[in-house]
Amino acid sequence: MPKIEKSNFRPKYIFKNRHFNTLYRYFRTNFNIHFKRKRIATKDNDFLDLDFSQVGSDSIIITVHGLEGSSYSSYIQTLTYYFNAKKIDIVALNLRGCSGELNKKLPSYHSGKTEDLIDTINYILKNYNYKNIYLVGYSLGGNIVLKYMGEFANTIPPQIKKAVGVSVPCDLQGAAITISKKENLLYKKGFLKTLKANALEKLKTHPNHQLDAKKISDAKDFEDFDNAFTAPANGFKDAIDYWNKSSCNAFLPHIKKPTLLISALDDPFLNVFCYPFDAASNNKNFYILAPKYGGHVGFCENFKMENNFWLEKQIEKFLFKTI
Repeated sequence: MPKIEKSNFRPKYIFKNRHFNTLYRYFRTNFNIHFKRKRIATKDNDFLDLDFSQVGSDSIIITVHGLEGSSYSSYIQTLTYYFNAKKIDIVALNLRGCSGELNKKLPSYHSGKTEDLIDTINYILKNYNYKNIYLVGYSLGGNIVLKYMGEFANTIPPQIKKAVGVSVPCDLQGAAITISKKENLLYKKGFLKTLKANALEKLKTHPNHQLDAKKISDAKDFEDFDNAFTAPANGFKDAIDYWNKSSCNAFLPHIKKPTLLISALDDPFLNVFCYPFDAASNNKNFYILAPKYGGHVGFCENFKMENNFWLEKQIEKFLFKTI
């Protein structure tokens, strides 16, 4: 321990296929949450759009979406629907450039950018009186959350009680290699299409940039793209430097508040180093729940989306019940 040994996740038939499970939630979720948006300033004079769904609670969950996601990602919508029904407030952090409008600065979001999560937390603390704040991040957003819990373990505000990361690429280099496998070609193409389009649009609004637009356009995988845009735009030497400094794995041993990682063992985006069982074994505050099936932020058990709350129930159990 604190590896959670047994899982009660019981998917039916085709939901044991990791690709089907990954895509089913994406295409079939339709909870239509109506958020109230508030724009806040960041310390570097950029902005973040926060989407609130409040039901009058003294507790709030700050959610962080994954790569090229937003507050309207299926898993954010489902989490909001589920916890609003439990009388818990939700605020969805739209990472820079993900709210439907490009951010002001040349750098946008990346897997290790904890600064924007900190700005969000500080805004909540300053403007609201929540007794309990919880963090839930998905995929890239999960890496940000877990990194934050370890990186700032000694200065985390007392209002933040617990955190959860779902389907997290804890080893960014390994995940980048894994998603470039032939079986993941459609995922890779989909991500790169929007990443490159947004990056090239950024170059138009920042004419004094020193980046190579052709290298961005020609990027064939995440290493190419991170070498061409993510790393130089954010002050890293190259993709390897970015991955090494941003992967949450290095920060997990320092976590001091209860933190849970939920990742399916059949996740098509993750490699073996994204399952840090040793870190869980050596840190009483870090837990792992790793069911055999579930895909990438899927965790659907059947065709009825109104019954597919296994993931949300695990999050609820960890956040609101005594460990």
